[in-house]
Amino acid sequence: MMIRRPSDVLPSEITPKDVYFNRRHFIAGAAALGVAGAAPFGAGAAPLSAAKSPLSTDEKLTSKQDVTSYNNFYEFGVDKADPAANAGTLKTKPWTVRVDGLVAKPAEYQLEDFIKPSTLEERIYRMRCVEGWSMVIPWIGFPLADVIKRAEPQSGAKYVSFETLYRPEEMRGQNGLLPVLDWPYVEGLRMDEAMHPLTILAVGLYGETLPNQNGAPIRLVVPWKYGFKGIKSITRISFTDKEPETSWNKQASNEYGFYANVNPGVDHPRWSQATERRIGEGGLFAKRRETRLFNGYADQVASLYAGMDLRKFY
Repeated sequence: MMIRRPSDVLPSEITPKDVYFNRRHFIAGAAALGVAGAAPFGAGAAPLSAAKSPLSTDEKLTSKQDVTSYNNFYEFGVDKADPAANAGTLKTKPWTVRVDGLVAKPAEYQLEDFIKPSTLEERIYRMRCVEGWSMVIPWIGFPLADVIKRAEPQSGAKYVSFETLYRPEEMRGQNGLLPVLDWPYVEGLRMDEAMHPLTILAVGLYGETLPNQNGAPIRLVVPWKYGFKGIKSITRISFTDKEPETSWNKQASNEYGFYANVNPGVDHPRWSQATERRIGEGGLFAKRRETRLFNGYADQVASLYAGMDLRKFY
């Protein structure tokens, strides 16, 4: 199957601004989060309550406009502008997250029971897409390790698998008219990756509840990996003894590996990964940056892959 590559044109050059920022569509169920001070998007909305994390980068932030209007979320379309234009159909309240597999305590949580407000932190991460562009985003979330510890994995659990919502009537990309992937979207991590303190489940950004087009109401953030690993709108977290068959790896295994660690020395078959364009810094013709191994987080995560061939396990 031919995979359509999304346009690299800035969203402001495609669609009027008011289409992207129709806040009526972005009520992400802040009340369901049970977060003190949280409120839906709109005039006078109060911020999410979160402490600044010492794990944050001090790099210049990408603007909220770019973060919320230039997205990959194929469940709503393949162009960067599609998620912001189409994700208003997604209903995020109520929301259930199922935890199952090789665990002592499987459970099905309503979102308000899944999140502990006291653990929310603001973490500013460099996030890089596989197509050569990057952003610096102030996420609000909590460690995935908290969920893992609560579930009490069995000794045989070596991997964590994640599954996105499957609701074709609300997610137009799943309705069969655009057969990009087999739905629902599935991703996975090795257990030590999942337990790493940099790995979080995000429920907000820029002090607000997570917009639909960014993966509301809960998504994965793994900042040393390419963007397709950051699965959105999660409804299931499973523990397994086998490496999960992830969506893009199944679709094009020669292009999208299971590990997906940012590595300037391993090119995508159709483009170089050696440099990147930071969104919001001068447009398509701005000077590109050199890509950093593990997206600049080598000091924190390189030990996870000691002795591994990073070209073979890409």
